[in-house]
Amino acid sequence: MSKHSKHTNQVRIIGGNCRGRKIRFLSAESLRPTADMVRERLFNWLGQDLTGLKVLDLFAGSGALGFEAASRNAKQVVMVEKYRDTSKLLQQNKRELGLEDKITISVQDALNYLKSSSEKFDVIFLDPPYAWEDWKTLFDQLEKCLSENAMIYIESASMPKIPEWLHLFREGKSGKSLFEVRIYKPKIEK
Repeated sequence: MSKHSKHTNQVRIIGGNCRGRKIRFLSAESLRPTADMVRERLFNWLGQDLTGLKVLDLFAGSGALGFEAASRNAKQVVMVEKYRDTSKLLQQNKRELGLEDKITISVQDALNYLKSSSEKFDVIFLDPPYAWEDWKTLFDQLEKCLSENAMIYIESASMPKIPEWLHLFREGKSGKSLFEVRIYKPKIEK
């Protein structure tokens, strides 16, 4: 059963073709959209134009990060969300923004998605609920989904142990959230 209520809140898209448009999201204790200021900083780091890039929003929640990427011309955005009510609202937002051809929504657990996926992504957003702790399993499954030089955004109350193949590019802090962008450099086999 979903811990999300039927009450909705809104967040605005801050850049790209959908700039200024609002997306709705359900109220939930574990759902906190990435703040405007942090999203602005993130997309300054990633680049304002994501043309041709494949993006994975692994813990979609409000979808703010994935919708920002689609608004900035990402070729494809996959949003993974395990709660059915939340995913229905993501579908509705996608239709209202006219982004049906760019966004796919997968209703399942993030780790199950990674286990079954054979796709490679150029940008991955990792912004799980604060209480989420299974980082080791996530990183074990993540590498096979990364294109060379993929950029990975991580947001958490405390940074997990990061694998050596994810190199720090930028880092910041906002309130209780720490956030980093890491670049994937495959391990060199000897």
